[in-house]
Amino acid sequence: MNFTQFHKWGPTAASILLLAVLGLILQVATTTGALSPFVVPPPSEIFRAIPELFTDESLISYFGVTLGVTLAGTLISIAIGMPIGWLLFRNPVFGKAYESWLGAIFSAPIILLYPLFLVVLGRGIPTIIVMSVVVGVVPIILSTYTALQGVPPVYMRVARSINMQARDMFWKVYAPAALPAIFTGIRLALIYVMINAVAMEFLISIGGLGYLVGDLYDRYELPSMYAAVIFVIIASVIFFTLIDRTEKWLRFR
Repeated sequence: MNFTQFHKWGPTAASILLLAVLGLILQVATTTGALSPFVVPPPSEIFRAIPELFTDESLISYFGVTLGVTLAGTLISIAIGMPIGWLLFRNPVFGKAYESWLGAIFSAPIILLYPLFLVVLGRGIPTIIVMSVVVGVVPIILSTYTALQGVPPVYMRVARSINMQARDMFWKVYAPAALPAIFTGIRLALIYVMINAVAMEFLISIGGLGYLVGDLYDRYELPSMYAAVIFVIIASVIFFTLIDRTEKWLRFR
């Protein structure tokens, strides 16, 4: 394996090796009694329970619900948050006035308001999406606003010196320079959207991986419950991979 191949596959191999070592440690701890299997079952039992999730628990359907809610919540947050961040940047008075407000909303436990959302919107998937947007849109607004503020002024002076139009200045100066910081906000929004979606599925039991984990917990099927948690992690890995690929594609356009 040459250096290029190692640079490409090395991090993946290191991650798999770490998971294998942690799984082995957990297997030894649960089988020797150092860790009670009534708290965490052995990894071998967890992996044996995975096929049953497909055959007995409709895992694909629940997985699709969580993916769909997370994708919808993230995309709507981007569609709302980035224009608002741009408007705050273009109007510095409003930006300074509302930045602290947005920070306060970002740090608030919005999920505690879920009874209010249930009363207003009803019990259904749209309620989860709306709550996910509420928690996901704020980091995108803040990251867009701060990213645009961080664009070096010299870039704009060069653009004005060649009489660049305002629209071209946005796409050729602001957007490329601010893109990395904006995607940091998108990643953060994805984390909050997915946490909120899974938590709401768990609380109101209307489908998704959160509901599946809660249902398996109520039935005390611990190996299957932990196996379902693995698919929550897989869903997050899928989204982070898509975000990374999208950022790289936009950077090289």
